Amino acid sequence: RCASEGGGGGEERRELLHEAPVQPKTEALPEYPHSRRRRQLKVEYEKDERVSPMKTERWEPADWRKQLGFIREMRSGRDAPVDNMGAEKCYDMEAPAHVRRFQVLVSLMLSSQTKDQVTAAAMQKLRAHGCTVENILATDDEKLGKLIYPVGFWRNKVKYLKLTSAMLQKEFGGDIPSSVEGLVRLPGVGPKMAHLAMDIAWDQVSGIGVDTHVHRISNRLGWLRKATKNPEETRKALEEWLPRELWSEINWLLVGFGQQVCLPVNPLCSVCLNQHSCPSAHKNSPAKRPKSGSPRSPSPTSSSKIKTEPKQEAALKDEMINKELLPTSVSHTTKRRLKTKVNV
Repeated sequence: RCASEGGGGGEERRELLHEAPVQPKTEALPEYPHSRRRRQLKVEYEKDERVSPMKTERWEPADWRKQLGFIREMRSGRDAPVDNMGAEKCYDMEAPAHVRRFQVLVSLMLSSQTKDQVTAAAMQKLRAHGCTVENILATDDEKLGKLIYPVGFWRNKVKYLKLTSAMLQKEFGGDIPSSVEGLVRLPGVGPKMAHLAMDIAWDQVSGIGVDTHVHRISNRLGWLRKATKNPEETRKALEEWLPRELWSEINWLLVGFGQQVCLPVNPLCSVCLNQHSCPSAHKNSPAKRPKSGSPRSPSPTSSSKIKTEPKQEAALKDEMINKELLPTSVSHTTKRRLKTKVNV
């Protein structure tokens, strides 16, 4: 009723609101004492022929399983720098668990834009000095710089190590965070380090650790729906299709493969088992396999600079900024094994 009809209407409305609801008549259902499971009903709908079903096919690169198998085969020797000097090899296995985790994080922080050999040497000096949160905080900047030199951007890393150690002592009791979100809050720690720290230190796979090697090789192999510009874009693109059970292994495989065969400049396509399926094969590689000791052959003891074509200079600069300065040589045993497989 309208409000203008007077106050009596309000009382009528209140009475109507408080009236007991009408109870519908129901019939008692038969009880089944020996069966408490509810019956499953099958509901069928008439198909509308005018509406076409949506296709949600999961994208994945062609031949990726075969290519991954070949990379595993080429990496079976486990003789790349990452195999002996990566973050998994740089901590003191006899130290308490929280100290081991801290040393894993430190090695990852030092490894940014630094060769594995240099990182391993710096970690050896730090461990001899005492690589704990307390010792890092008690060491002055000058001494700490001498211990980690000549890792890339060592001055910045001295600052990051001090700030991170202070944060770990204050907020985490000297241990490292057990989540990606907590790790990336630490000064000098990015997504790649965080995912690798979760894998190595906490034995939890939170994501793919994508460094410059994984980023470069994934683009060269065509393992991405579209080309990516940085490692973080590559990580997200890989995680869209790569099975999760491979997320931990893929970093180790591709890093070593990038150190020995799929080099940043002049990749050794002629000894790569994927040369017939890789869309980038032989585009940036030398015409012939370089002989040992030649200027074009990468050697850890050689002081000669790698010669590059004008078009490759920009790519080399990007790689140097991201991580490595010079590629690592393939061992003579690995070269012979790869050559035999290619010839067969």
